[in-house]
Amino acid sequence: MKRAFLLSLAVALPATGFVSTSAVGDPAMSYGQRPAYLVDKLEEGELKDKLSGCLAQTPERTDFSIGHRGAPLMFPEHTVQSNLAAARQGAGILECDVTFTKDKELVCRHAQNDLHTTTDIVTTDLNAKCTQPFTPASGETEATAECRTSDITLEEFRTLKPKMDSSDPTAETAEAFLGGTAPFRTTLYADGAELMTHAESIELFKSLGAKFTPELKAPSVEMPFDGFSQEDYAQKLVDEYEAAGVPPEDVWPQSFNLSDIQYWIDNTAYGEQAVYLDDRYEASDDDEGLIDPNDPASFKPTMQELADMGVNYIAPPIWMLITTNEAGEIVPSAYAEAAKEAGLTIISWSLERSGPLADGGGWYFQSVEDVIDSDADYYNVLHVLAQDVGIVGMFSDWPATVTFYANCYGL
Repeated sequence: MKRAFLLSLAVALPATGFVSTSAVGDPAMSYGQRPAYLVDKLEEGELKDKLSGCLAQTPERTDFSIGHRGAPLMFPEHTVQSNLAAARQGAGILECDVTFTKDKELVCRHAQNDLHTTTDIVTTDLNAKCTQPFTPASGETEATAECRTSDITLEEFRTLKPKMDSSDPTAETAEAFLGGTAPFRTTLYADGAELMTHAESIELFKSLGAKFTPELKAPSVEMPFDGFSQEDYAQKLVDEYEAAGVPPEDVWPQSFNLSDIQYWIDNTAYGEQAVYLDDRYEASDDDEGLIDPNDPASFKPTMQELADMGVNYIAPPIWMLITTNEAGEIVPSAYAEAAKEAGLTIISWSLERSGPLADGGGWYFQSVEDVIDSDADYYNVLHVLAQDVGIVGMFSDWPATVTFYANCYGL
């Protein structure tokens, strides 16, 4: 792949072949138009008064604002450009979702099997190497494809061009399959976007003055993969921070797999800030049971049991932390109260992933959908999460929204 942006900044590192981005420096920050747009839509009241009074403030970087795959509301996720945009919006922590290639190199992708929706792979010769090469739509049968990073080598991965995460199930050609971008997103900033390895993301984030929250993605392949075990995978992630000289206090490694969290706690210096991504709303195994966020009796493990394991950080989706009371007000859920009582530090995800909120906000706001009817509710929900639930960080697809709120409230 042509890596023009990075190569324009620095020279190649002979030991790894990666490029150094130390010359990037601290980027100039800007809120842009979106925070003010959301404030304008708020109903009159204390929150609007407070936020309106901050519209002229100078943006400052804050760890409360976490770039969710960079800034993918407008930029292709997990690219150099998406993360540069997030840093310019004041995100103090940036994310690389980590998976691996056929030759076991770590790269930034949201899932091991998303190349067919996040890159142009189905229009290239590499389509033939996909687990399921592109098949066009025919009659009532939708177009399909499944392309995994583990299907190709790192060298081959570098030849791909990233795009907005989407596909068109009605496509009769591979080129048409690349379409389907959600109407609230844009392809305006996709041209020339560049993929990254995990190691390259570390160098980029360092150069931008940001901290790190890599997520170890669940493999789509059976593990061990060609001798590469789950423990090897978890260890390789932290090894790349050690090799880059990044101290543990600047890294929040994440996983939905509680066993990964326990591995980092027990075997590495990076376990104290390991973040347990809670998907017990849909997933269960011997260690984790399905839970109802408003029924503490269903919590398996309990919040206290998680704390006793050494887990310090927990990160559920937004809707698990909030509910409504009899007055129709948004309030903390039983889940949020139990996590706080156990001393767990709470992070949440993901603001502005849902698009316009006029219809109730979709999956991320399902527990409060009856009181969601405007984009302004992004700030109403964030306010409850920050002030009443006490979260210490929010993932966002457009970090400026969170940065502005955090700066206004001194978070």
